[in-house]
Amino acid sequence: MYLSKTEAAVLTSTLPRTLPRPVEPRVRRRLWPLLGPAFVAAVAYVDPGNFATNFSGGASFGYTLLWVIVAANLMAMLIQSLTAKLGLATGRDLATCCRERLPRPVVWGLWAQAEAVAIATDLAEIVGGAVALYLLFGVPLPIGGVITAVVAFVLLAAQSRGHRPFERVITGLLLVIGGGFAYTLVGSGVDAGGVATGLVPSFAGTDSLLLATGILGATVMPHVIYVHSALTPGRYGDTVTAGRTHAGRRRLLRAQRLDVLLAMGLAGLVNAAMLVIAAQLFTGDASITSLESVHAGLGDQLGGGAALAFALALLASGFAASSVGTHAGQVVMAGFLRKHVPVLARRLVTLAPALLVLGLGGDPTTALVWSQVVLCFGIPFALVPLLWLTSRRDLMGGWVNRPVTTLTGSLVAALIIGLNGYLLVSTVLG
Repeated sequence: MYLSKTEAAVLTSTLPRTLPRPVEPRVRRRLWPLLGPAFVAAVAYVDPGNFATNFSGGASFGYTLLWVIVAANLMAMLIQSLTAKLGLATGRDLATCCRERLPRPVVWGLWAQAEAVAIATDLAEIVGGAVALYLLFGVPLPIGGVITAVVAFVLLAAQSRGHRPFERVITGLLLVIGGGFAYTLVGSGVDAGGVATGLVPSFAGTDSLLLATGILGATVMPHVIYVHSALTPGRYGDTVTAGRTHAGRRRLLRAQRLDVLLAMGLAGLVNAAMLVIAAQLFTGDASITSLESVHAGLGDQLGGGAALAFALALLASGFAASSVGTHAGQVVMAGFLRKHVPVLARRLVTLAPALLVLGLGGDPTTALVWSQVVLCFGIPFALVPLLWLTSRRDLMGGWVNRPVTTLTGSLVAALIIGLNGYLLVSTVLG
């Protein structure tokens, strides 16, 4: 069949002049839709436990342990990038992947230690929030602990409208924390020579090693290794389709890494600011032994504005980190056991030790420091499975770790495990 010249001309005029380019799933180019999950995780890296360990470290040893904060923050960036990538590649969180790939006894063991970590996390967050309410309004510590728990429930309710409202609330509280310490840092000043010296790895005896372990435990948080992997699936669109191509994976990874870099970078600056402020103002001051004394010391040396900024930052930290910790507990329970326990029921279980410490009149700062040491011991139980899973091509496909990434992560895990072992032996032998 042949077309006449007139028919051919009409048909040609109806065709597009150029073939359309294939539509390829892509991450939005605007910045704000890409950010969120890592900022939720970052709040746990500036929780009240960080206040206790960082100010204790600065007051006791000056700038000596600043390098620990920097190293811990770099480790946090690597770890949070891996857990976010696991969620992107599989569409499932770390706890679920462990349940699907590991023997049942191992899964039960991982769940048990994750619950112990949740209790230590709650201890730090509830105690910190209670101390902040006491400093601001004179609320008794046990009542302040209950108020902090209630506020955590309210903040978590924002998730009923999706991840974005919850992420906005948590990011806002993170900015309050950062703003409070930026204001105080301007008043305290910075010793450039002290910073340079503090960036050189060194210790000042077993006591400094204990605090270094606490700083590491307060910075690299086991529970957000689980929760971050639960926040990324579907966060950047249809990752299953987009991740089939090399270009699609690169775009998704670039967005995820930008999220981690900005959020963890902000958390690292806040942690460093805490230690610098303490080193500048309180080095050698025997009276700085608690968060209350830090608050009073800031008021004496920098005025009421600095004391208020500290208390508000501590309150924002307690509220935000407590809600993230509750969400992490839900992720762990659902992932490892496929069970959904009412939030109130599991919250009461993990809340009990914190309220017991407050009710019995225990020293809040000491409780905070030791809670961070417990968290440090929990890191390998989340980190080792994460490294193993992200290095498996049959699970990750094109998202699998590069050998250098797995090697670096293994060195980080070995360092943490070795530090924990040394601390345990030193503590037992006195």
